[in-house]
Amino acid sequence: MPIRCAASAIAKKVLSMNKFVCIHGHFYQPPRENAWLEVIEQQDSAWPFHDWNERISYECYGPNGASRVLDKERSIINILNNYSRISFNFGPTLLHWMERNAPEAYKAILQADKESIERFSGHGNAMAQVYNHIIMPLASRRDKETQVKWGIQDFTYRFGRKPEGMWLAETAVDTETLEVLAEQGLTFTLLAPRQAKAIKRIGTDSWQEVAGENIPTHRPYSYKLPSGKTIVLFFYNGAVSQDIAFKGILADGGKLANQLIAGFNSEYTENQLMHVATDGESYGHHHRHGDMALAYCLELIDKNPEIHLTNYAEYLSKNTPEWEVEIHQNSSWSCVHGVERWRNNCGCNSGMNPGWHQKWRAPLRETLDWLRDKLYLVYEEEILRFCNQPWLLRDAYITVLLNRNEQTVNAFLETYCTANLTPAERTHILRMLELQRHALLMYTSCAWFFDDISGIETTQVLQYADRAIQLTESETNHRLEQEFLQRIAKAVGNVPEYPDGEVIHKHFVQPSRLTLSRVGSHYAVASLFEDFPETLTICNYRAESEYYERIEAGSFRLATGKTHIHSLVTQSVRTFFFAVLWLGEHHIIGNSTGHMEEDEFFNMKKEITKAFTDSQVADVIGVMQTFFGPDKFSLWNLFKDEQRKVIRLIINKDVQAAEEAFRRIYYQNYNILSVMDGASIPVPQVLIKNLENVINSDIRHFFENGNMYPSRLEKLANDAIRWKVDLDKTAISFAASTKLYQQMRLLEPNEQTLRTIDTLIRIFDVMNQLDIELDLWEFQNEYFRKGSRYNRDYFQTYFKEEQDAANWLKKFHEIGMHIQVKLPVFLAN
Repeated sequence: MPIRCAASAIAKKVLSMNKFVCIHGHFYQPPRENAWLEVIEQQDSAWPFHDWNERISYECYGPNGASRVLDKERSIINILNNYSRISFNFGPTLLHWMERNAPEAYKAILQADKESIERFSGHGNAMAQVYNHIIMPLASRRDKETQVKWGIQDFTYRFGRKPEGMWLAETAVDTETLEVLAEQGLTFTLLAPRQAKAIKRIGTDSWQEVAGENIPTHRPYSYKLPSGKTIVLFFYNGAVSQDIAFKGILADGGKLANQLIAGFNSEYTENQLMHVATDGESYGHHHRHGDMALAYCLELIDKNPEIHLTNYAEYLSKNTPEWEVEIHQNSSWSCVHGVERWRNNCGCNSGMNPGWHQKWRAPLRETLDWLRDKLYLVYEEEILRFCNQPWLLRDAYITVLLNRNEQTVNAFLETYCTANLTPAERTHILRMLELQRHALLMYTSCAWFFDDISGIETTQVLQYADRAIQLTESETNHRLEQEFLQRIAKAVGNVPEYPDGEVIHKHFVQPSRLTLSRVGSHYAVASLFEDFPETLTICNYRAESEYYERIEAGSFRLATGKTHIHSLVTQSVRTFFFAVLWLGEHHIIGNSTGHMEEDEFFNMKKEITKAFTDSQVADVIGVMQTFFGPDKFSLWNLFKDEQRKVIRLIINKDVQAAEEAFRRIYYQNYNILSVMDGASIPVPQVLIKNLENVINSDIRHFFENGNMYPSRLEKLANDAIRWKVDLDKTAISFAASTKLYQQMRLLEPNEQTLRTIDTLIRIFDVMNQLDIELDLWEFQNEYFRKGSRYNRDYFQTYFKEEQDAANWLKKFHEIGMHIQVKLPVFLAN
């Protein structure tokens, strides 16, 4: 049901007009988290960003929450939240990532939905989505229901209201899927025009075939379900949607607006909905600055007195379907063969690898279906010991996923399972539920979408499958891995180095497989470099040391301990004993065991400590082998991101020493270099490289360390220009942009901050002088947010004298000139 609210001035726009526009963005990324760590590891292909989620958030999700509107001089005159005026859905797994890793963009999305409720007669812009983007017609009825229920629960948790509509992954549809949506109280969904088969006016018997894309898309349609329920289907305008996604129309927001307006039929007397749907990533990721084209388009349409922006729920509340539709079963928006792209070699692919086949799709689907059915049996068999409704338990598990903590888990188990569970039984139930969660994640659609089974999207779902197999084999007597590998070997790809699914699984998936013992090894190595190593959180694990000692001898370090590793997901606990030795650089040797008597541990600790303090490295290693055996771990047992972190820590001391040496040489030779320069005497190349290192380093440190004295930066800039230094503009820009944004966030109107404004202005002058392009997106957002509040009454709170306020505002205006932002207070003057 829509949220009822007081109508705003926007909502009072007359609705008697018959032209309505709705732009829908489907914002989605596949889950990329490591199946064991629950975090996204470094993805080098996304450089300079950590991973693809981070990169796309920077290019698209963030900008659409604060999109620029420019004047003819290309200055920013407004910053708009596009989400507040378009229909949109975000994948639940993506929102889960954004909540933790892109909080400002996440907040903008939630706020936009609240604003749209005011704007659109109590109906929010946000739509729900099936949980992890599986192809619904190819799913079992049981999985369909969980996908929809989890999608609804996730939406309600985030947006604070029930969804009215739901986006289907790839708009893939069949009648059973629509039945599930209707059963859960959803009223509508969106489809592509070619998914319609026939239409008729309600109350008549004459069906009209609408082959291809011939269905009139300007109206909603009712679809009758076998249960007697109905659901409303909207069919978006395919031609304009294609222009947005693939034909470059986002180069000009005005053209987009004109094309949308041109889509109305002047002969229709009934209300018309001109609506389009594309991947939301079109607006910024696929098309640079596509968010700005969208913002300008929305501004033009919103100001047109003959057209009303709307969303699907609002339009449906005022326009009851008068037509009925039949659909093509098992159809989608991205495969002309229906849903074959996700189970067959149908010919649909990226087009980037001519000559490649996709014969691997069928055996991949068949293997995962086989595994799913086996996992159903395992899950039911195990859970029925504690709960007589295992599938209700799975559906309710979303409450734990949304807010995983001890209180939530306790309440969940108390509600659905037998009383007085032992810790081992609690862990067993949680592991069975995780088994089912990964069985759902392994069907994420992107695994079949692209060209080869060796792609990162496919190896990701194989990782989820492997996690489910691991949980099965660790908790039960069922053995699935051998047959799984035999079956997946039939999925033959195109890359000679990775010819089939079994090879790919062994090369990409099995090395990622994690146990609590491996987490323990990671902890032992990481503890060598942490300031407070006794207790560490490692992704979704917590390490707590009952005994821990770290000692140093020169550049060597030795750590010993007895540590408990806790899984924050399944509440599993494992104790292990370890000793780990760092010999400088990347040379790390460690041993561990899960079984050692305490007396034995302390004897080991005593012997190894004596050998270490006596500088007998060979004896240290000998003690480790005596007590732990031959199996060792090293730096390379660390998880990928932690490896890089530790390596940076290892080399950081030497980097600092090198910088100091360069700086000392620079200052010792500064005067002679000046003399040589004045006499046009060539400076030795080694000294040129030295001063380049120093000046680049000192400019970065100016922004990274403490207070900023602009005269210091100006001197460095003059030296850089004088010596024609090859500046590391990327690194300097990053450091400067970060610091400037921090300063803008702290800036408030008062006499003391005039000096801060002068510093900012002088820094902008230097950056222009050095031709360094700053990333001002966050700075501009904060400047516009603060400046939009400023007026005469506002300044009376901060300044006693009107002239003081005027002086401050004048300086603040200068900042806007440097960053090309014109605030309303200045535009009005």
